[in-house]
Amino acid sequence: MAAHAPVRPYRILLVEDDPADAMLVEEALLDGSEGDRSLVQMSDGVAALEYLRDPAQPRPDLIVLDLNMPRMSGAEMLKILKQEPSLKAIPVVVLTTSAADEDVASAYATHASAYVVKPVNLDDFIEAVRNIDTFYRELAEHLPGDPRTDG
Repeated sequence: MAAHAPVRPYRILLVEDDPADAMLVEEALLDGSEGDRSLVQMSDGVAALEYLRDPAQPRPDLIVLDLNMPRMSGAEMLKILKQEPSLKAIPVVVLTTSAADEDVASAYATHASAYVVKPVNLDDFIEAVRNIDTFYRELAEHLPGDPRTDG
């Protein structure tokens, strides 16, 4: 009988400038969560890239990214992420209010893993975030950890 190794920590980076939306996403991702899970929130792309480039910070398993933010838009951040060899493999889910065809096409052309339009209904919003979380948490459990932090 094989012993099961503990599930490694699941880390999420939320890049969202709206405090209310950030709180809802955090609640949906962490409420009743199983296992070791953490969420770090940044309010714009510049701060998020600084965090991601800091070798002292653990690598997130998932980035949830809004498009409309100050200093650097989510679209600009996504382009930079997918050009940097050390960051491009991190799955990025765009979670935004924009349903514009050009925004959706641009996000997928820049290798977003998923594009989710924020529902207006609170229950639908939380359900959409939880569905994203379930899919990527299961994916992360099958991937090797961050070589910077794994022993």
